Amino acid sequence: MTRRTAAHAAAAVVALAAGGAAATATATTAHAATCADVDVVVARGTFEPGTLGLIVGDPVYSAIQQKVTNKTTSSYPVNYPANLDVYSNPNSAQKGNADLVDHVTKQAAACPNQRFILVGYSQGANVVDNSIGISSDGAVVGGAIVATIPASIEPRVAAVLLFGNPIRAIGKSVTGTYASRTDDFCANGDPVCGAGTDASAHLSYGNDAGAAATFAAARLSGA
Repeated sequence: MTRRTAAHAAAAVVALAAGGAAATATATTAHAATCADVDVVVARGTFEPGTLGLIVGDPVYSAIQQKVTNKTTSSYPVNYPANLDVYSNPNSAQKGNADLVDHVTKQAAACPNQRFILVGYSQGANVVDNSIGISSDGAVVGGAIVATIPASIEPRVAAVLLFGNPIRAIGKSVTGTYASRTDDFCANGDPVCGAGTDASAHLSYGNDAGAAATFAAARLSGA
């Protein structure tokens, strides 16, 4: 199995997991509160069920709430198709890119003291990459940048948490302004972010929720 074939197989595994898990996904409300101290903005993976994403977003947000006990938090699920559309213009990832930047820009204007944690899983990592100025064009389910978080808001992004990030498989990573604030998880064997052929590895990132939350909490405290 080639890496690209395995990467598409991983997307199919996520789709199957979505079908099997949708009935058990917790139906909690996730939205940006008026002006919480920290807004956690989550771009889910392809066909991923759950409020913020059953595999990554939901467990990561829960872990952040447990770690960040001295601040109020809100969450926002990026509004985009999260499907396998790579041919439309804008395509799925680009629609997510536009929505994420629009949300953060509006929240920043409405809540001058609010800070942000950006979370992206699989295709959602492409969404976040684009939004911070790192193009996912050429990656699995990626696309060209259509919008970036304004420079005036950039200092308020405390942490960027990425899981199964497809740009890593094409030799790219988050560099520049956001690099020191980014934790980018790629499981051994994951064909979407690496050279592996184990599609099930792409479903393992809930195991990293605690580590990701610890990283984010440290960045919020200025570490």
